Parts: sequence; C-alpha cells; structure tokens
Amino acid sequence: MSQNQQIKFVKKLQRESKSPFNDSSTALWLANIVSKPDEELELNYSRYIYAHRDDCARIVGISISKSMVAEHPTINTQYLTGELMYGILIFYFNEIQSFCELWADEFEKFHLLPPDDYFEAASRHWNAIVVKSDL
Repeated sequence: MSQNQQIKFVKKLQRESKSPFNDSSTALWLANIVSKPDEELELNYSRYIYAHRDDCARIVGISISKSMVAEHPTINTQYLTGELMYGILIFYFNEIQSFCELWADEFEKFHLLPPDDYFEAASRHWNAIVVKSDL
C-alpha cells in the first residue's frame, strides 16, 4: 500500500468518539479525492462516509458529512443506522465501491474479500432491506 500508507482508512479511536455510537474504530468508505491520478493520494473531507465499528468490529452505524446531509432533505443527522443507513449506502454505492478500491489490500484484510466482491454481495442484501422497508 505504498502511496496510501499515510492515510488511515481504518483507525482505532484513541479518544472518545463524538458519534452517538458505542464505537471503537472507523473505516473511511468515501472522501473527495483532490490529487491528480499521477500524484500521491490526497483527500478532502468536505464529503465523506465513515463506517463505525464496535469493539467486536460490528458496524454500528455510519456517519456522513454535513454537506451530504444537505443533499438529502429527509435526513437531519450525520449519524445513520437501520434502513436509512442502507438507503444512503445504496445511493452512494458506486462512489463507495470505487473509493474502497484505493485501499483494496487493507480492505481485504478487514473483510476477507476485495472491495468489488464485498460490495457485489452487499448491494443485493442492502437493496433487499430497503425494498422491504418502503424507504
């Protein structure tokens, strides 16, 4: 993971989280890429999605940037769980999958699947949840 090693895609929280979740780590699933293709990866966090995990590595929710909250009139919080979380993950699905390819080696260590396989399976499951919920 040469050029990306300075970016902490997955990080264990060193202090108490600001989120309402009982989380101990986060995984960056989406952020703005501001570097050019031939340059070292540089991110801007004006638009992001983090997956929050508890001590047992279970995803307990996601957080989205304030700018993403503003893009969705029915959302009034940065911290999402349940059907609304799945709806947002589906809405940004292609961007999330592409972004996670940037750290595919590390991603596979956490999920035991490369991002393309993980998200292919996830999309079927997440869509089924959202369809059942009438979101």
